[in-house]
Amino acid sequence: MIANLLWIWLFSALAMTATWAWCWRINNAGYVDVVWALLMALAALYVGLAGSGAPLPRGLVAMFGGVWGARLCLHLLIRVLHEPEDGRYRNLRQHWQGNQLNFFGFFQGQALFVVLFSLPLLAAASNPNPDLTAGTIAAIALWLLSMLGESIADQQLANHRKNPNNRGKTCRVGLWAWSRHPNYFFEWLHWFAYVLLALGSDMQWLAWLGPIAMWLFLYRVTGIPYTEAQALRSRGEDYARYQREVSAFIPWPPTDKRGTR
Repeated sequence: MIANLLWIWLFSALAMTATWAWCWRINNAGYVDVVWALLMALAALYVGLAGSGAPLPRGLVAMFGGVWGARLCLHLLIRVLHEPEDGRYRNLRQHWQGNQLNFFGFFQGQALFVVLFSLPLLAAASNPNPDLTAGTIAAIALWLLSMLGESIADQQLANHRKNPNNRGKTCRVGLWAWSRHPNYFFEWLHWFAYVLLALGSDMQWLAWLGPIAMWLFLYRVTGIPYTEAQALRSRGEDYARYQREVSAFIPWPPTDKRGTR
């Protein structure tokens, strides 16, 4: 397993170095997210090939991670190609006063996150059970649900952002009326599929690192805090009201004007 992680880290570090150089040249750091999603897809394919478990769990790891990462990569690429640099990165650029060494360290940190989130994949791909179990069926169903939910949330937000009449307004359509970050929620939910796939493996405990680490990053570190800080800067009271009325993460009926659910 150590050798597999080293190969994943080396490839990811080189890819992120090239991405950093490109982003420096075009003055847009948004491609770091695109490449991270692509690297996760490639890591899943590699783990599916190099894993020590039975063909079925290995194949499902490759499919789950490969499709999830590729979809996210394409979605983010379309956004980066057609929109200005994400406000979070503009804010970082101002905070760091354009210091590219800080950005280089940030990009290399993303390479380490690829390694971190490859651990649940390796745990699931080490499952020796070749049979289609209840856990496997549940993993497939959960993965399909999370992919559908994340895709719908991303499309709803993309449609909102396309409409010039919505400039400065918060998206409250569909899933966004029940969660301020439904895309994050379903991305987090997707990692439980590897927990179910890992049932029966000696490393099944390691699969829990996926949902635990993703929750911490999305809810406490790089996801919601940065996204909402930028939203408050750009949308002000409109977003502050949205924060008061709508669940931050888990989809839940919104609070009405009387303060009830």
